[in-house]
This record gives sequence, C-alpha cells and structure tokens, in this order.
Amino acid sequence: MITHKNISIFFIFLLLLLFLLNLYIAINIWCFLAVIFIWIGINAFGSARISSNYHVKAFCNNPLETDKKIAITFDDGPSIYTLKVLDLLKEYNAKATFFCIGKNIEMHPEILQKVISEGHLVGNHSYSHSKFFDFYNAKKITEELRKTDELLEKFTSKKINFFRPPYGVTTPSIRRALKITGHKTIGWNIRSLDGGTTDVELILNRIKKRVSPGGIVLLHDTAPHSVYVLEQFLQFLQQNNYQVVSIEELLNLKAYDN
Repeated sequence: MITHKNISIFFIFLLLLLFLLNLYIAINIWCFLAVIFIWIGINAFGSARISSNYHVKAFCNNPLETDKKIAITFDDGPSIYTLKVLDLLKEYNAKATFFCIGKNIEMHPEILQKVISEGHLVGNHSYSHSKFFDFYNAKKITEELRKTDELLEKFTSKKINFFRPPYGVTTPSIRRALKITGHKTIGWNIRSLDGGTTDVELILNRIKKRVSPGGIVLLHDTAPHSVYVLEQFLQFLQQNNYQVVSIEELLNLKAYDN
C-alpha cells in the first residue's frame, strides 16, 4: 500500500543510496533534485486525494454494496439553506449526514437541532474550516476537533465518531490528531464540485454519471444552487430506484458512541 510512511522510507533510502554512490562516482545534482521533486509530488497528490488513504484511512464508499443504495452528505453547514435541504430530504424520505463547521453551529444552533430531530446524522468538519487548516499542527487540529465535538454533543448527547477534513485534504498532523481524538474519516467517491461552480447542469451531469451502488455523494448545504441540484438529483435517484440511506447503514459504522 502506498502510504506516507512507506513513501518516506523509500525516498530517504533512495537519497542515501545516491549520496553513497556519490562518494565513488560523481552523481549529477539534478538526480538528487529529481528524486526530491518526485517525492514532493507524490506527497501533494496523496494529501489532496482523500481516497488514497495516504495519511489516514478514509471510508469513501462501500464497494461490496450490490443493492441500489447510496449516501448523500453535506458539508459546511448549518446555514439557512439547510432548512430547504431538510424539506427536500423529508419529501423524498431520504436520510443524510451533515458535516458541520463549529462556528456555523454557534450561529445556527436551532437548525442543527432540526437536522438531528429529523433523523439525520452529524459529523465534525472542524471548527473554523480555515484555508490554512492543512498547515495547523496536531495540537491545534485536536483543539478544533474537540471544540466542534463539544458543540455537536450538546445536541446528540453522544460522542461524535465521524470527521471529514476541510477540502478533503489530509496531512501527517491530521493523522496524529485523529490518533488522539479517535474519529473515523469519512470521504466520498462522488464529488459534485457545487462548492466551486454554480452551473447546475454541469454539477448534475457530473454526479449522475458517477452514481453506482454503495457510493457517497458530496454536496453542500450553503447555497441556493446546491438546493436546486439536490432536488433534481433526488428525482433522478427516485426514477432509477435508488434508496438514499445514512452513512451508518451504508458503511456499517457507528456515527456516535454512548
């Protein structure tokens, strides 16, 4: 398995080997630089792709699922648009998982309460969702996760198990923090990109062609175009006899501990 630890060991060994060879025969400096650049490139790719399991084990789908079951997840709420999302989920009898930002919970506690009271699951999506989250050390990441857990647990009365890293990026610091907090990392295999574009047709076409049993869809509950996408997508799933289930049911993992 390609992991950060294995790759680091391999490239350190390779650089040491080049250094030893350089004692006997002249090795061009570009050979050293090429190895370092390749190492950096692999690290960047592995960190940015949550399904790579490069730093942490992430649950991104259920490849063993054969029935037409799929999970829908929402990032970055709660927000005023979460209410419209909840109405649509109720209309189509669908259960979802909401990965919440701590500071948004503080702004909309009543909306989070509604999410939970209507039978949906919640998970940790950091407190700040800072653009610099990937550069935080393990201590600061741990503090963010614990602060958001405390906010969520006021409503669940149970320990939060699910975490989704901001932007889906993982790092060694996040790995170390998760060893302390014990969260399970939840990813996705159907990314809508609704956080980067408002082109509804583009988003819908992207997710429709990726739908398959056991998939996990990433949407956001923070903008009006995402609500429209959700409505059209739920219609599509209904027409194709798909059932929208919770992450717990799809992955056979517990969202909370007593």
